[in-house]
Amino acid sequence: MNVRDIIRILKMEKHPLEGGFFTETYRSKLTLNDDRLKDGEPVQSIATAIYYLVTPESFSEIHRLKSDEIFHFYLGDPVEMLQLFPDGRGKVIRLGIDIPKGYHPQVVVDGKVWQGCRLVPGGQFALLGTTMSPGFVFAEYESGKRDDLILQYPDHRELITCLTRS
Repeated sequence: MNVRDIIRILKMEKHPLEGGFFTETYRSKLTLNDDRLKDGEPVQSIATAIYYLVTPESFSEIHRLKSDEIFHFYLGDPVEMLQLFPDGRGKVIRLGIDIPKGYHPQVVVDGKVWQGCRLVPGGQFALLGTTMSPGFVFAEYESGKRDDLILQYPDHRELITCLTRS
């Protein structure tokens, strides 16, 4: 199976903001009625799930969401994820199936944490999934600005540069 087969079989399309390819697989019919939603904002499902694919030509740009997001590694090559926390800390996590090497088949990104990921150099593709609760809405997606992030997280300059668009 190659990348084109995966995209075709799973009916994936290019993610319009983040990069990579995705398809939504689940959106709960149950919705939130909480104070986070302001007048005019879309109704938010209590949970959503997607397939997400990265290739050597694509990456998940650094962004943040209000909701928690759980990443699941399904198949392919390992992925390198950068998480940047509000207190100025940052960490790199590797998603994959080689647990003895320290890879994680599942990673949680807390809401309001900057995140971005790419294939480990030399990889061909990675098929991931994400689950969000409350569910994803485009209105909550915030792209990271390279210069601002480098200023706040100078130790992660190289990876921030790789995971942002100029």
